[in-house]
Amino acid sequence: MTADPMTPAQATPARVTSARVTAPHAPRPGTGAPLARLWRGRADDAPWVRPAFLALLLVTAALYLWNLSASGYANSFYSAAVQAGGESWKAFFFGSLDAANAITVDKPPAALWPMALSVRLFGLGSWQILVPEVLMGVATVAVLYAAVRRRFGACAGLLAGTVLALTPVAALMFRFNNPDALLALLMTVAVLCVLRALEPAGSGMKWLVAAGVAFGFAFLTKTLQAFLILPPLALVYAVCAPVGFGRRIGRLALAGLAMIVSAGWWVALVELWPASSRPYIGGSQDNSFLELTFGYNGLGRINGNETGSVGGGGGRGGGQGGGWGETGVGRMFGDAVGGQVSWLLPAALILLLAGLVVTRRAPRTDTARSAFLVWGGSLLTTLAVFSFMAGIFHEYYTVALAPYIAALVGMGASVLWEERTRFPASAALAVTVAATAVWGYVLLGRTPDWLPWLRWAVLIAGSLAALGLLLAGRVDRRIGLGIAGLGLAAGLAGPFAYTLETLGVGHQGSIVTAGPAGGAMRGMPGGGRLPTGEAPGGGAPGGGTADGGAPGGGGARAGGPGDGQRLAPWGAGPGTGAGTPPTAGGGPTRGFGGPGGLLDGANVGTKARAALLENADRHTWVAAAVGAQNAASYQLATGKPVMAIGGFNGSDPSPTLARFKQYVAQGKIHYFVAGGGAGGGEMRTGPGGGTSSEISTWVAATFEKVTVDGATFYDLTRNK
Repeated sequence: MTADPMTPAQATPARVTSARVTAPHAPRPGTGAPLARLWRGRADDAPWVRPAFLALLLVTAALYLWNLSASGYANSFYSAAVQAGGESWKAFFFGSLDAANAITVDKPPAALWPMALSVRLFGLGSWQILVPEVLMGVATVAVLYAAVRRRFGACAGLLAGTVLALTPVAALMFRFNNPDALLALLMTVAVLCVLRALEPAGSGMKWLVAAGVAFGFAFLTKTLQAFLILPPLALVYAVCAPVGFGRRIGRLALAGLAMIVSAGWWVALVELWPASSRPYIGGSQDNSFLELTFGYNGLGRINGNETGSVGGGGGRGGGQGGGWGETGVGRMFGDAVGGQVSWLLPAALILLLAGLVVTRRAPRTDTARSAFLVWGGSLLTTLAVFSFMAGIFHEYYTVALAPYIAALVGMGASVLWEERTRFPASAALAVTVAATAVWGYVLLGRTPDWLPWLRWAVLIAGSLAALGLLLAGRVDRRIGLGIAGLGLAAGLAGPFAYTLETLGVGHQGSIVTAGPAGGAMRGMPGGGRLPTGEAPGGGAPGGGTADGGAPGGGGARAGGPGDGQRLAPWGAGPGTGAGTPPTAGGGPTRGFGGPGGLLDGANVGTKARAALLENADRHTWVAAAVGAQNAASYQLATGKPVMAIGGFNGSDPSPTLARFKQYVAQGKIHYFVAGGGAGGGEMRTGPGGGTSSEISTWVAATFEKVTVDGATFYDLTRNK
């Protein structure tokens, strides 16, 4: 029999027994057809192991694919860049917002590449953009299972994978087109590689270099956030690796070189490329990716001094709130974030402590203790940064915590169950279940009108299970398993219900949250949610809006009075005419033309779309609009390049007024779309010197204004 693709033939999962890891042994060779081998798994597996693992992946995929198209193009900002990358390889490489390469998104492009390749292969549509994100979610569950199962057994791996799949924010972001899905996958891969490098086998250097490559591509996904867990992982390897100290340092240096090369090749090309022949680097104030990395996307996120930001920051420790919510140790448990990810966070912290206590007397190179240190260090480091960062912070960032929480729950529960005959271990299990049930009761109480019975069921079941677990080591094993199952059900009931609610609605816009309306209680209720049966907006061709509300809030609105039928993203792609989204009412949802805003896309009616497409081939850009969300809506509606003046916030100094006048004189831009600033205002000033305001003022004073479907355009080919 061939080896399990998730674990090598030379090692079986090490299991914790009396605070030590037993030596792995080789599986027996076997034969059989490939499908049979896939189903049976490794020779030393129990018959249920491989079917259970495959079932976990299939159920995760089915859950995440269900109702996927309800989100339409999700975040139109990234969908527009994907559409551009599907048409232009130059836009693909740089992560440009439009195929004519005016400006890039405010992140490196790695997260866009899988979606853009999908669009190139299958055309533009909701599924083509979002299915790659679902596959990343399934892959993250598989990688997490492999990492946990290798040391702590199949049950621990399955529990960790299940916890991850049912974390509400994971169910949200693995069905959404923000960079966080790929980042979570790459961070989980990096942890797996470091754990493999810590094993006694002779391939440690190869795995550590692989971890460096994963970190490098994670940097190309979301810049410096990729390096949050780098210090604890490097420290654990430097202390615990089963080789001499000199070799440990040498291998870490080699892994660092691999990380620099895997991230630096793209950065070097962008920085060396002549600025005149590449798009402007969105989010920067001086057209530099390095400035973007260390400024707006770097230290500015920590201290709140984000040049070019929409505002925010100002959060302070001690509970004093800023534009992005209160900072401090309670942030992850607060009203805005708690229901997204913190359901099992108390359990993970308790089980981390328990695991370290159980393995406290193990040798320096003990792989079980190293696993607790790696996953625990990753959790605590990310938790600390998210809790105290004063800059831009959104609830969905917390998907980064989900794999670490899930791993610690699976590992810690496995270790304590093995030790359950000792009262301290059974008491720790009881405390874990009780704390989880109480916290679930609190979180469910924040939405008292949504499933009001559930919080009481969670509290009662968890309390009974906690009492039973005190005796888990003294009762029949089957009874003990039943008690453990009751505790597991109590712990997962809340996040499972939130996850189902998340899957049942569409999510759009720049700021989205999981769970029922009111589950994230900052900003507008719903956090960018669209009820089932309402057509997606906010960047779907032809329509709708996804109103992000105030910074840190969220909300969605779809539909409204008017004559412009929305064009749905389920059709053959842009430029094909109106489509009919699968609404509950059986007919198309109708929208109205109008301006977009900083965090939401514009409503694009059929007449407005037709006006932009008229003589479109004569122009490089069919239109220009202030702010990327506004521009993205028109680009997705027409399938033609639309220039985003000022980038995402409308505050980047690109293009300058002089350059814009040059484009107009050359006939490269047909229309200017009014609006698109904060709150849908016509002008947007910012640290970039008010460039977008200058352009808006000049256009309004110079060119003829027309109103189509409620949207105000200026025809840049017709002077007043």
